[in-house]
Amino acid sequence: MIRYTLRCAEGHDFDSWFQSADSFDSLSRTNMLTCPDCGGTRIEKSLMAPQVRPARRRATMPDEETAARGPKAPPVAGPQAGPLATPADERERALAALRAHVEATSDYVGLNFAAEARAMHEGTAPARSIHGEARLDEAKKLIEDGVPVAPLPFLPRSRTN
Repeated sequence: MIRYTLRCAEGHDFDSWFQSADSFDSLSRTNMLTCPDCGGTRIEKSLMAPQVRPARRRATMPDEETAARGPKAPPVAGPQAGPLATPADERERALAALRAHVEATSDYVGLNFAAEARAMHEGTAPARSIHGEARLDEAKKLIEDGVPVAPLPFLPRSRTN
C-alpha cells in the first residue's frame, strides 16, 4: 500500500491510499479519482514527504522516559479519517454528523447498491433508505432511468483505513 498526497484542479489537498503506484496511474487515467471537497476528477499527486519511523531503541521504555514524552497526539482528522478521528473544523463536524445520520437511518448494501436501488424504484423490492457503492457507469444509468440517487461526500467505513 502507498499513500499519496493529492491535489484537485481547484486546489483542494487530500490524502488517499493505493495498492500500488500503477493503481493510482490507472485510476487517474480513467477519471475514477474524485476530490472529496468538490468532486472534481482532475487529480494530481502533490508534493509529499516520506514518513520514516525512527529505529526502536528497545521493546519497553522506562516509566520516567514515557512520562517525559507527554500525552499522545490527538487522532488526525480529515476526509479519509477513521472512526476515532476528532473533527477539526465546522465542515468536518458537519460531515461527521451527516455520516452518523446516514448510517443510523439507512441500510448499507455495499456493492449491491445499484441493483437494490433499481429494484426498489421498479417496485420489486420494499422501499427503504439504503446507502452503498456503485461504479460510475452504474450511477449514471440509475440517474438516466430516473432512480433518485445522490453521491455521499464520504467513503463507507469498510473502505477507510
